Amino acid sequence: MLIENPILRGFNPDPSIIRVGKDYYLATSTFEWFPGVQIHHSRDLINWTLVARPLNRSDQLDLKGVPDSCGVWAPCLSYDKGTFYLVYSNVKSFDGVWKDTPNFLVTTNDITSEWSEPVFLNSMGFDGSLYHDENGRKWYTSMLVDHRGGKFFGGIILQEYDPDKKSLTGEVFHIFNGTELGRTEGPHLYKKDGFYYLIAAEGGTEYGHAITVARATDITGPYVTHPENPLLTSRDHPGEELQKCGHGDLFQTENGDWMVVFLTGRPLSTRGRCTLGRETALEQIHWPANEWPALKTAKRTPRISFSMEGEGAAQYQTEFYDDFDKEEPDVRFQSLRIPVTESWLSLKKRKSYLRLYGRESLSSLHHQSLIARRVQDFRVRVKTKLDFQPESFQQMAGLVFYYNTSHFHYLHITFNGTDRVLSVITCDKGRFTEPLEEPFLLPGVGEVGLGGTFLHDRIRFMFNTEDTEWRQIGPPLDGSILSDDYVRDEENIYRPAFTGSFIGLCCQDLSGKNLHADFDWFSYEENVR
Repeated sequence: MLIENPILRGFNPDPSIIRVGKDYYLATSTFEWFPGVQIHHSRDLINWTLVARPLNRSDQLDLKGVPDSCGVWAPCLSYDKGTFYLVYSNVKSFDGVWKDTPNFLVTTNDITSEWSEPVFLNSMGFDGSLYHDENGRKWYTSMLVDHRGGKFFGGIILQEYDPDKKSLTGEVFHIFNGTELGRTEGPHLYKKDGFYYLIAAEGGTEYGHAITVARATDITGPYVTHPENPLLTSRDHPGEELQKCGHGDLFQTENGDWMVVFLTGRPLSTRGRCTLGRETALEQIHWPANEWPALKTAKRTPRISFSMEGEGAAQYQTEFYDDFDKEEPDVRFQSLRIPVTESWLSLKKRKSYLRLYGRESLSSLHHQSLIARRVQDFRVRVKTKLDFQPESFQQMAGLVFYYNTSHFHYLHITFNGTDRVLSVITCDKGRFTEPLEEPFLLPGVGEVGLGGTFLHDRIRFMFNTEDTEWRQIGPPLDGSILSDDYVRDEENIYRPAFTGSFIGLCCQDLSGKNLHADFDWFSYEENVR
């Protein structure tokens, strides 16, 4: 069968994987998007289905007010004796020398059902991971935040977890300082042939990213680094299609073969901007007894595709249509920072319509009325039909191409004081512009179709009314501003910018009257021309 990378396209970073019998489960980061953590399932390592977002209650995940690209970082999924474990960070702040990074653990016996209330672990760092030793002991490991002298990355720490007391216990061991690549994070532990193996993400999550390996005969160390580190990277190969390769997790297939899932990005140009965000890819590992692991290709750069034993063929769904006739939003939609409730989103108030009650602006970190899905292809077309009757310039509803609160392109219906109009707002590094020379005058009543294409680095909006065909509105817009690479402040490389581009339906009422907007349907197409 043929594996084609990335296996999870569009904003699915920091992969953590387990196999339970014939079933593979893969968890990825979600940052400020709610519910938290995406878990995909597969039996062939080719086709993956989103089966759970386990952090779906406010008591598990409070994201209200967290800055852009904070929230849920680097979840670690593990399994032991019938119980699934999920460790995650909920990063509260990341500016300045101090970082607020509380870490939690939730469990379940059914990965697609409800998960437990969270157990607080510590706030010493992020990228926490839980290892279940064969002797029954459980160990928590993470990177250490060290603010002294501008250091930031303080190496990897280890502490035992007591499942009866539901807390970390005993001495904190500092087990790994990292290699010369620096920025050591994303640790995972494994045991093989009498050695404890530690893999880490190093070099930063941009174009210097890599996976490195160390090992020890005792879990608390000392750890010796792999003589041929890094295990996997594209840092010295700017022409490779898969870039930013790092932050991975090793696992064994049912027949005992070793593989690695890892974070990657696909830039629009050589080391350019990655509008699809950071994605998840897969490679084979060669790991003879008592020897160090290596990529099966005998190189350190991963392949865009490769063949392996087994049966299966990719069956990508490139079209999606939602007529909003169900009781809950489709699983591909997420909200920003808060759970969906009937108070701001309803699929019941008007049959076969999605109703959004206008609340705070697209700049808000608290109560936005927005649901969105990932952009997962370089050539996308989206459309929707909207019924909205604003009575004030402070009331808006429409279609948004979104990265974060400071970067988006927004096609919306609003009111200019006398008429209903169609307008466009671009927010670029927090600066607002209006690309239209003047808003387009709409009929006083009636539904309006809104749409857009996202072709590589260009976004074009379109619209129609009940008596007109679809036509473009406004100039081409720069879609590449919806990328980590553009958003990140180069003078402060650790400023969070870790997500990806989304397409959303939203409604704002800055007057506080909660005027609603009704969306009739939503369509999404990939590979468009």
